Amino acid sequence: MKIWVDADACPAVIKEVLYRAAERCQVAVTLVANQPLRIPKSAFINTLQVMKGFDVADNEIVARVAAGDLVITSDIPLAADVLQKGGKALSPRGDAFTPDNIRARLTMRDFMDTLRASGIESGGPAALNQADRQAFANALDKLLAQYQKSRN
Repeated sequence: MKIWVDADACPAVIKEVLYRAAERCQVAVTLVANQPLRIPKSAFINTLQVMKGFDVADNEIVARVAAGDLVITSDIPLAADVLQKGGKALSPRGDAFTPDNIRARLTMRDFMDTLRASGIESGGPAALNQADRQAFANALDKLLAQYQKSRN
């Protein structure tokens, strides 16, 4: 299992959780972004810089993800592509994207895009808070525990 991070939009506090998890569980974490990133020195943490452009990082993640890998993203279409390839997807708020919920999430995303395109202000998501960070850490720990159990 590898962990891929849609790093351009991933909050710093979530990256810190991922860095600690990579070391603790000795799992490879790759942050994919269109700009240079500072990461701690680690055999398990690296970056992949891609060219700037719409969905370039997302497309690179989809090209590299394998069945069983985990992708950290809030991008619903990216999560759908990851699920289609047999990977897992988790939002920085700890919400798991699953085959059971992805269609409804895509539909809601498209609906909100339509509202915004028609001039209706829908606002963005609330700022990430401590409860979100804890929910992410808990969901990540659960997935990593399942992975560790399957390795033994």
